[in-house]
Amino acid sequence: MKSLPPALQAHLDEGTTTLAWCWRITRADGVTFGFTDHDRTLSFDGTEFEPESGLTASEVRSGSDLSVDAQDAQGVLSSDRITETDILDGRWDNAAVEVWRVNWSAPAQRVLLRRGAIGQIRRGRLAFVAEVRSLAHILGQTVGRTFQASCDAALGDARCGVNLEAPAFKGIGAVIDALRDRAFTASGLGSFAAGWFAFGLVEWSTGANAGRRVEVLSHDLVDGLAILTLLEAPVRPIMATDAFVVRAGCDKRIATCGTKFANVANFRGFPHIPGQDAVLRYASKDGGHEGAVL
Repeated sequence: MKSLPPALQAHLDEGTTTLAWCWRITRADGVTFGFTDHDRTLSFDGTEFEPESGLTASEVRSGSDLSVDAQDAQGVLSSDRITETDILDGRWDNAAVEVWRVNWSAPAQRVLLRRGAIGQIRRGRLAFVAEVRSLAHILGQTVGRTFQASCDAALGDARCGVNLEAPAFKGIGAVIDALRDRAFTASGLGSFAAGWFAFGLVEWSTGANAGRRVEVLSHDLVDGLAILTLLEAPVRPIMATDAFVVRAGCDKRIATCGTKFANVANFRGFPHIPGQDAVLRYASKDGGHEGAVL
C-alpha cells in the first residue's frame, strides 16, 4: 500500500481537491520531457511540465498478480516536443516514465504513483495513444542464453570480440542515387565484396537522418558500384550526397565466423547439436546407427 505525504493526505481529506497528472519521460538518448494535463506549467524536481500538450490519461489498470499494469496516455500531434517523425523514428520506444499525482495549487504536495516505460504506440493522422507499462514488463523478458546452433552474441560486443572499427569491417560512403525508399547506390564501398555488409548497420553521418542507425538487408555490387538495401525505410527520405558509416554484418553461422572474421574461438553458438534430421532418422542397413560418435 502506498503511503501519502501528510500534506497531500490532508488535501485529499478536504473533499475538494486540485489535482493534476504529470508525466516525466526520459528517452533513451537522455533527453527529459515533462507533460501535464493541467492548464498551466508546473515545475518540480528540476523539470518543467508543459501544459496544453494534448496529453490526457486513462484510468490505471492494476492487478494483484504479476500481470503488467498499464495506463494509456493519449495525445495530439500538435506539440513541438512530440512529433510524428520522432515516434516513427523510435525515439520514444521504451522511454522511462514517471507518473505523478500533483496538487497543482501546491506542487510540493505530490506522490509518485508508478514508474514504467513506453510500450506500444498506436498512431493516427492527428493523434497517438502511448501505453505506459509498469516495471512488471521486465519480468517477461528473456534472461540467459539460448541453446541453438547459431551464435547468440551481438557482433562486436564483449562476448564476440570482433573490432568493428578495423578498416576491414568498416566502410565510409555517400549516397549516389536513391533507387527506392530504402535502397540506394553508394560511393566509397567498391573495394568490399558483395554481401560484406549484409546484416550490418548503417549509421548516417549527414542529411536528414543524421545520427540514426538502420540494419542492412542486402549488399550487392553491380559493375563495381555498391547497392545497399536497408531492412526498413528511414522516416526521412534518403538524398544524394548523404554520408554514412557502414559496418560489416554477420549471419551468426560458424562458417561465417571462421571465414569472414577468423573468430571461431569466440563463437557463442552450439553448431554441433542434433537437428531435426536426427529426430526423423530411422534404422537402416548402411550403419551409422550403432550409437557411435557422429
